[in-house]
Amino acid sequence: MARAVEQALVARAAGEVPVGAVVVRRGKLVAEAHNLTRTLSDPTAHAEVVALRRAGLRLGDWRLVEATLYVTLEPCAMCAGAVVLGRLPRVVYGPPDPKAGMAGSLGNLLQDARLNHQCAVTVSVSAERSGTLLRSFFEEKRR
Repeated sequence: MARAVEQALVARAAGEVPVGAVVVRRGKLVAEAHNLTRTLSDPTAHAEVVALRRAGLRLGDWRLVEATLYVTLEPCAMCAGAVVLGRLPRVVYGPPDPKAGMAGSLGNLLQDARLNHQCAVTVSVSAERSGTLLRSFFEEKRR
């Protein structure tokens, strides 16, 4: 998770919402990313989606079995859907997102038994640090 927090700091320095994500498989870093929505003018360029895309390219397979996604904020519906489609067995995230989170807050796409894949979810890892980054970013934007 420390590596995901580092990516969130990179996002913040670039004026992006400070969210970072990493994909790890068999204990090795496969991909890392941060939000690029503003940089690329792309609403799908969330840290999770960018990291999953990079992981798929690096591994040569869209099925990211045996991989874990670490992300500094609870995934939204789009990102949770991408995790399910990528067949990741586990997601670890920082603070919950009560306004958009779909891994337990507003709903839980990651563990919905109606879908063809579910993941294990670990919540609130490095939540204090990630939450502080997000709060301070938005406080600065409001000034």
